[in-house]
Amino acid sequence: MSDTVHYDLSEGVATVTLNRPDAMNALNTELKVALRDTLTAAAEDDEVRAVLLTGSGRAFCVGQDLGEHAQNLQGDLDAVWSTVPEHYTPIATLLATMPKPVVAAVNGVAAGAGAAFAFACDFRVVADTASFTMAFSAVGLSADSGSSWTLPRIVGMAKAKELLLLSTSRVTADEALELGLATEVVAADDVAGRARQLAVRLAAGPTVAYGAIRRSLAYSAGHDIDASLDFERQMMELTGSTEDHRNAVASFLAKDRPTFEGR
Repeated sequence: MSDTVHYDLSEGVATVTLNRPDAMNALNTELKVALRDTLTAAAEDDEVRAVLLTGSGRAFCVGQDLGEHAQNLQGDLDAVWSTVPEHYTPIATLLATMPKPVVAAVNGVAAGAGAAFAFACDFRVVADTASFTMAFSAVGLSADSGSSWTLPRIVGMAKAKELLLLSTSRVTADEALELGLATEVVAADDVAGRARQLAVRLAAGPTVAYGAIRRSLAYSAGHDIDASLDFERQMMELTGSTEDHRNAVASFLAKDRPTFEGR
């Protein structure tokens, strides 16, 4: 595994840490490949029941490494055009759709694809010193990494247009909380601990149900009420056949607190 991503699994939580602190965790090819492959492994590992994504140093992630990108524009156009389908799209898809909850610990600035990755997560615990900047149009690019899908669903279409078109606008942590971009804002020294506390709580929950809820919400965003109700039926059949459901019902009837095993 590349040193650009650190991985730790404990208490059912896979902590994935972007590790290019001197470059503010800018996404060069090595980091993008490592992040994609690490998230794939976490999504497929039954021992992982929640994922925590964060950055090392003073930034969460400032998006594409523009130094590498500039070199590719001059000499490797295949790398320029392939990075969205090979890296950004699968990373965003994994964060948004893996069958387990994902928490972002936004420890510092999140820009461009870095911000989009945070928006693809279920929860964003944000340091009071952090900020978000969309950045795409500032360098003459369109939106990627799912930001055209996640942003309107979080803040509404009008605000999404403002953030993406006026991409030099910086959203502070407090503003992010007001907009719904942050789940909660905490002191910078507390962001790692608070985000882990939330991830551990999720890891102890009904993992299959969490995954089904994620799928249902994503499905309903593009389908009418009849189709969405039918999909809910399918997810109820899936979760209703789990050991977690049966055990939780038995615990409820016995007036005990249920213990979930994630199956």
